[in-house]
Amino acid sequence: PVSKKGMLAVTGAGDDGTTGLLGGGRVRKDDARIEAFGTVDEASSAIGLAKGLTHDPEVRELCEELQRGLYRLGAQLATDPADAGKFGGVGGQDVGRLEEIAADLERRAPMPTGFILPGATPASGAVDLARTIVRRAERRCLAIDQVPAEVGPYLNRMSLLLFILGRFEERQAGAVTKPARAERRKPRAARSA
Repeated sequence: PVSKKGMLAVTGAGDDGTTGLLGGGRVRKDDARIEAFGTVDEASSAIGLAKGLTHDPEVRELCEELQRGLYRLGAQLATDPADAGKFGGVGGQDVGRLEEIAADLERRAPMPTGFILPGATPASGAVDLARTIVRRAERRCLAIDQVPAEVGPYLNRMSLLLFILGRFEERQAGAVTKPARAERRKPRAARSA
């Protein structure tokens, strides 16, 4: 958010290679906590791209709901552990909500039986990009001391949901999900001279 000082004045505080945590305190910008919530922010941006590309109102609404969850998670990760809970975050009910959405979408869209090639639609490609970033965020969170117990399950369910959401987006758009493994082509018959 823009302060009365303006964006440049706020940004200049990090010229020494540190950044502020919510609730106070500063850490190096390459700190594991910063890497984790920066990756969560990156995932939210990829979901925002999908939201802007989809033509389906339900997919757009779900993308926004997921972004809001990642915003809460980012705040949780950006908070000094001494101030845990002060700025909200994700909990068991949020994990349950992701499971609920995933189950609903999976009932409504056929799921592939193997690996797929992302990008059947621009929006599904962005959703799959977000899925891989969420997986990276999950790995980054393992490097943080005192990470809340719900963070791992939340990111794990989020990545599964994003896979399902990508296939749902493709179904809504009338696109076909392509398998990663190419079908074997029959050899051509030899031509006679």
